Amino acid sequence: QVQLVESGGGSVQTGGSLRLSCTASGNLGAWYCLGWIRRAPGKEREGVAHIHHTGEIRYVDTVKGRFTISQANDKNTLYLQMNSLKPEDTAMYYCAYDPICGDTFRPNYWGQGTQVTVSS
Repeated sequence: QVQLVESGGGSVQTGGSLRLSCTASGNLGAWYCLGWIRRAPGKEREGVAHIHHTGEIRYVDTVKGRFTISQANDKNTLYLQMNSLKPEDTAMYYCAYDPICGDTFRPNYWGQGTQVTVSS
């Protein structure tokens, strides 16, 4: 079973940057997706970005051009570089894993989360 541990959250002002990291233990398999989801207070969980096993990368529209997802060569380390942060990016961010990933990212596993707070 894959376990996910996030780090790198914190508090910044509008326009600031943060870099989240995720370490995934175990074998991801051949058909996985690995990505980031977030949940703001009072809102539904939202997929932020993910990497498909084909190498395709997808972002939610609200972060395009500001966030960059990347994966280390070992495939088990995932990053999310977040630039030009806005107050609406404030949320708990979770690293998430979908072991059999088709066209839609539907993670079955996620980490404990790391808080990102952006003040105006």
